[in-house]
Amino acid sequence: MTSQTFKTRVLTIAIIMMTSLSIQAQETDRNGQSTMQALIGQSLAKVQDANPEALLNCIAEMKRIEAMFSDSIQPKYVMALQSLNFAVMNPHAEQTEHVMAEAEKAISQMEKMKGADPSDICTLRGFLLMVRIVQDPAKNGQRYYLDVMDNYEKALKLNPDNQLAKQLQEKFFEGMRGN
Repeated sequence: MTSQTFKTRVLTIAIIMMTSLSIQAQETDRNGQSTMQALIGQSLAKVQDANPEALLNCIAEMKRIEAMFSDSIQPKYVMALQSLNFAVMNPHAEQTEHVMAEAEKAISQMEKMKGADPSDICTLRGFLLMVRIVQDPAKNGQRYYLDVMDNYEKALKLNPDNQLAKQLQEKFFEGMRGN
């Protein structure tokens, strides 16, 4: 489950999903939405090489964007997703617990926001718990396995077209099988 290939695949999937979301959402142009989208897009463009420093910089930029657009869901979503990407790629890095806490905080904030997609929230919750398993499979595998599966299944029940949930669920099953 903690193989570098698995981590790279998860990160690549998440980056592709966020890039496509960013492009789709750029069509809106009210209340600074296009400015926010441009800032998010610029930040995401910097993490294409997926190195830890680039991810941490992206997370910091997302926190600034989130502060500027605190009533918007997307900066919170992107910040949580990039935090989880960093954590799955660097499960034992010094910054991992901090970014995990930030991701959990963003997810909790999103849950309270009108207009938040429950499928996305379940996907992020499942990803957060999946990272916990990657951090310590022996301790957290049995503890979180069912919760990860439940979150992904709920996400897909709420939105069968949620590509990130589908792909993370698939990678989770692959990781559990040892592939």
